[in-house]
Amino acid sequence: MRKALVVGIDYYEHIGSLKGCVNDAFGVKTLLERDADGSPNFGVKLMTASSDRDAISRRHLKDAVQELFRSDDEVALLYFAGHGHVESTGGYICGSDVQEGDEGLALPDIIAMATGCRAQHKIIVLDSCHSGSIGDDTLNPAVAEIAEGMTILTASSKDQYASEENGGGVFTNLLIDALSGAAADLMGRITPGSVYAHIDQSLGTWSQRPVFKTNVKSFVSLRRVDPPIDRTILRRLPEFFPAAESTYQLDPTFEPEQPSPGPNPQADPRNTAAFALLQKMNRVGLLAPTQAPHMYHAAIESDSVRLTALGEHYRRLASKGLI
Repeated sequence: MRKALVVGIDYYEHIGSLKGCVNDAFGVKTLLERDADGSPNFGVKLMTASSDRDAISRRHLKDAVQELFRSDDEVALLYFAGHGHVESTGGYICGSDVQEGDEGLALPDIIAMATGCRAQHKIIVLDSCHSGSIGDDTLNPAVAEIAEGMTILTASSKDQYASEENGGGVFTNLLIDALSGAAADLMGRITPGSVYAHIDQSLGTWSQRPVFKTNVKSFVSLRRVDPPIDRTILRRLPEFFPAAESTYQLDPTFEPEQPSPGPNPQADPRNTAAFALLQKMNRVGLLAPTQAPHMYHAAIESDSVRLTALGEHYRRLASKGLI
């Protein structure tokens, strides 16, 4: 139900060849194929060109993109790493056989194919120079026109080059980092929006700037990783905090570690079990002591704990049965 076409082209017959695109494609393929627990995720078709023996022509590239967007599955995802080109009439991604950039596969053609696709989510990820022009109206470049259900993520704006560093694209290195878990929420979901946020925050103001365009009612998960906290604990947030401004009162009976030699006679097993859950919530930023510097001191000093803004977000989700 989820298809991905992953393309990496290093070899170019007439223009300068690249070095990291094939490695990038293999890295993206590996992560998209399976979730972190080994469950099947995307059915991936991989196309790479390292030399003249496996060159990918424009015709071959276009045929593969057309095949992808004939899909009526839940998700159809295109990833391309290779040369890109832009001029006044629009942008292109280049097959191995191009002699001039405008002989590549036109970005408006890709948008047209994706627009006609019946998949619920169409996702286009381009690590190529000038790729940010995709989706722009050629008559009014300040306006992007993309169909409902489409999301676009590109390495750079239409006026920028996409850099390579340490044997791979700067953008794809961050994409792989995001898909590996750096962009996951507390339920282990990685979405196009969280991937963009991770890449955007990781690139400096003067670096190439990623471009994100979307027209969706909700984000789809690209990959799932092991969550940093068990969902059963998240579901218990309303138990500890019935309302938005609630606090949860602690006292020394919650702390199993004695403040002086010997067992702590005040420790209550029921309270220490609850405190263990609260500490796990604290470690992922869901709650914090009201005044004390640490959770240990909050218990020993009979302080309370309060939800952070993130904690209140997940408390509301749990209250509505959405976790």
